Amino acid sequence: MYKNARAKRGADKIQLLYLAREKALIEKNWPMLESICNTLISSQSSDNVQNILYIALSQYHQNQYPHALALLSELNDKLNSPVHYYWHQVITGNIYAKQALTFQAIPYYFRASEIAQKHEIDANELNQKLWSELTKLSSLTLEQFNTGSGIQQGWINLALYSQLYIGDPVSLHSAMNNWQKRYPRHPASFALPDKMKSLMAIEPYRLTKLAVLLPETGKNARIGEAVKNGILAASEISNQAEIHYINSIESIDKINEQINIIQPDFIIGPLLKSNIDKVKQSEMLVNYPTIFLNSNSQKNNSLEHYYFALSPEHELTQAINHFVAKDFKKPLLLVPKNKSGERLVASFTQQWQQYSKTQPEIGFYADKKDMQKQVKKLLEVDESQKRINKVKLFFREKVKSDTRSRRDIDVIYLIGDAVQTRLLKPYFDVNISTFSAKIPMYASSKSHSLQVDKTDKRDLAGLYFTEIPWMLPQGHTQPALRAQFDKLWPQQGDLQQRLFAMGYDAVKLIPQLKQLSTLSGKSIQGLTGLLSINEQRQIHRQLQWARYYQKSIKVLSLKEVKPTPLFLQPPETID
Repeated sequence: MYKNARAKRGADKIQLLYLAREKALIEKNWPMLESICNTLISSQSSDNVQNILYIALSQYHQNQYPHALALLSELNDKLNSPVHYYWHQVITGNIYAKQALTFQAIPYYFRASEIAQKHEIDANELNQKLWSELTKLSSLTLEQFNTGSGIQQGWINLALYSQLYIGDPVSLHSAMNNWQKRYPRHPASFALPDKMKSLMAIEPYRLTKLAVLLPETGKNARIGEAVKNGILAASEISNQAEIHYINSIESIDKINEQINIIQPDFIIGPLLKSNIDKVKQSEMLVNYPTIFLNSNSQKNNSLEHYYFALSPEHELTQAINHFVAKDFKKPLLLVPKNKSGERLVASFTQQWQQYSKTQPEIGFYADKKDMQKQVKKLLEVDESQKRINKVKLFFREKVKSDTRSRRDIDVIYLIGDAVQTRLLKPYFDVNISTFSAKIPMYASSKSHSLQVDKTDKRDLAGLYFTEIPWMLPQGHTQPALRAQFDKLWPQQGDLQQRLFAMGYDAVKLIPQLKQLSTLSGKSIQGLTGLLSINEQRQIHRQLQWARYYQKSIKVLSLKEVKPTPLFLQPPETID
């Protein structure tokens, strides 16, 4: 059709191009659709707004998001038709949703849903997409959208009811009936009956027998014992399931034999990556719902296998989201020179450069002696001192001088253990120029230690850090459990305490796993953080922010924003 149209002239050509355009749209032949629309525009057809919308749609499907957004922006003042406005909002929302920027996509979807309802536009595909995006938002974020039109509030209340009552079919059914009475002609009433049925059909895991795979002997027995204590504490509160412990360092055959005898409803563990790989390769757990207590080095092919790791990468993402919210432009990272430090720097840099053209400043320190040298080098204080020394050569009298530190660094992030951080921060404090603006300093949970904190905290005053709630004085939601823990194990190290919290949360997660994995925006508060589950069945932790003061630590709520990728940012905001 397109080829024939190009050989014709006048009305015959335009008519064939329109037919070809509709056919390309049906076939989802996006390059062809774009070519046809460009030919129509050059032929001076009368529906250029529609053609530009189709070109933007084609570019969206071909992953040319900046070009699509630029075209859509050009149409802002030309959208006189409700259908055109509808598609303009849908395509824009789709582009942001594709980048997992749900918060930015939702307003476009709401406006499209409202105009579709008002002008009776078929919006079934939009309704499904809108619902999918709403399920990714936390209840707190949903509440922020719970204003505006009746259509918008209807969507939000439906999502909130789903989060609140999922896994409780009777309450969910009652809530849905009340919702339908309140919003009788809402678009979700017609688009979502199957989705509601699937939510009502979700039955939580019921625990009668729990198998736990942990190292009980050898060099890792102590960390296995810490996790076991957490599992026991959670089980004592629930008091529902038999717990059977299996030594994860045993042979595959022996582990398999014990599992076959126990026939558990659920499995927790192994803890070590090597043991996870061992049992995964044997496929002995393929038919058992399992929480593995570490990250996965292989693709997860099971809908009932979950991965729970105390991963420092979660903290890097959280820090970046806060830095973006604060509009920091040039971060400085100082980390130990080892494999872990290099891995975390690579992760931070890779994430940061998705959102900014500015390179983060990176420094590695080899040991305690190297720290001050690296701080002076990164802040360029050593270069300032060289300039001062040159000036002094020209004068016999004493020259009063102060070194200057560089001024482009606007945030510092330290990665190091508690001892390293207590050495590093004072070096920064004394080497940042007194006449320069104070640079905010942040650190990961590695910097915090309950044992080290028993001594003076003054060297860390002003430092922000992320930490699991269990390790913070006001952060945890189980004060009675904390008091009991401190009484039973007053000498437990920081690692053992974190692993205790992990074991406790693993048990507490089991009745919520199906609900959390169905609605990725749903979360529960645990000892290790605010817990949710992503599409890869990885348990994600949002940690608590805190700050050191002269003699205390205070829990804070710091703003975090998921950054817009660099290629979607308007040119004037690109750093």
